[in-house]
Amino acid sequence: MIYIVAGLLGILLGVFMDYTIPAVYSAYVGVAILAGLDTVFGGFVAIIAKKFNMKIFVSGLFGNGILAVVLVLIGKLIGIDLTLAAVVVFGTRIFGNLATLRRFGLGKAEEAYKGYRGKRIN
Repeated sequence: MIYIVAGLLGILLGVFMDYTIPAVYSAYVGVAILAGLDTVFGGFVAIIAKKFNMKIFVSGLFGNGILAVVLVLIGKLIGIDLTLAAVVVFGTRIFGNLATLRRFGLGKAEEAYKGYRGKRIN
């Protein structure tokens, strides 16, 4: 329950706080957000697979975020835009996790429909 309250509080603060990220940091923040989303959707997949571990989730959240930001920083230092590489990798993983969640949801909906179809409603 506390996770839901914390998530809703974070969303409300993000929507109603008037804060602008400087353009210099936009690439770093963008890939950090993608890394965070990748970890969150990976956590959802781990939950439905009954393999969720909070230590792995938290270490993945910070580890992926730091790795993505360092990758962009190194790319800027050597003059190569590695932001695109991070976007492709994390985007691919996010879509893969979403596909897994979609298949799981459709499977559950199909099971519910099969159970409902055989019953009479009076």
